[in-house]
Amino acid sequence: MKIAFKIVTYIFAFIGFILVAVYAAEELGLTKTPGIIDGQHDFFKDQVKNALNSTSSAAQASATNYADPNNFAWRNTPEWRTLEIAIIKDTDSINRAAEDSGVPARLIVAPLVVEQLRLFHDNREIFKSIFAPLKILGNQSQFSWGVMGIKQDTAIEIEQNLNNSLSAFYPGPAYEHMLDYPATTSSADIGAARFARLTNENNRYYSYLYAGLYIRELETQWKNAGFPIDRQPAIVATLYNIGFGNSHPNALPHAGGAEIYIGTSTYSFGGLAESFYYSDALAAEFPAP
Repeated sequence: MKIAFKIVTYIFAFIGFILVAVYAAEELGLTKTPGIIDGQHDFFKDQVKNALNSTSSAAQASATNYADPNNFAWRNTPEWRTLEIAIIKDTDSINRAAEDSGVPARLIVAPLVVEQLRLFHDNREIFKSIFAPLKILGNQSQFSWGVMGIKQDTAIEIEQNLNNSLSAFYPGPAYEHMLDYPATTSSADIGAARFARLTNENNRYYSYLYAGLYIRELETQWKNAGFPIDRQPAIVATLYNIGFGNSHPNALPHAGGAEIYIGTSTYSFGGLAESFYYSDALAAEFPAP
């Protein structure tokens, strides 16, 4: 009995150590991936300048025939073929979240594509054994939550910004109650309820809604500062990746964010999101506005 007790004690002590270590790593920023400024963004911006002044989706798509074929290398992978099918399954939830948040569905799908391609490529064995055969999205539940990779602190800020009219990210009264919890939910249970929302395998509406509202709040800050970014998917995705605290409106924003490795190609978070946004991938399901 003494031996069994010691074994159980050691097991729980080890589990406790792991949990504390994970929490400390996240708080100290040790889980963050390296960031880069995308040097190709200015080239991209010049290429799509004419398209951005047009309301034609076809013109926007054709404007992205960039000289470098590596810009679209992500499309020639089994990961993309799996991801494409998995995203189409969630079309209704994505469109509903887009309508409720007031953000174009394609702009929500852009960071979704980046988060999932990164997950698929970083977890090759899981991709081969689970994601590819089942054609499903990867639902994160550790450092980031859900299919959109939203961190707990970011989710809390998204909620708070909806109800703080003094916040630079406050999107307006129409959005104030979109993420309210039932009146019967105690303050102690809100954390669990938030986690359940963002990691729900059967209904990912809340994952997409949080992402849409996140984008709406970032756009609000920049618009009110006199630098609208609603037609700049690379900048929006970069801010989505680096967070509220690093969002500083200015006249010359740079695309960038975490480095994403796909085969032999390296992208920035914002650059890969832009590459998807202006491609014809999923254009039928989520056309460019």
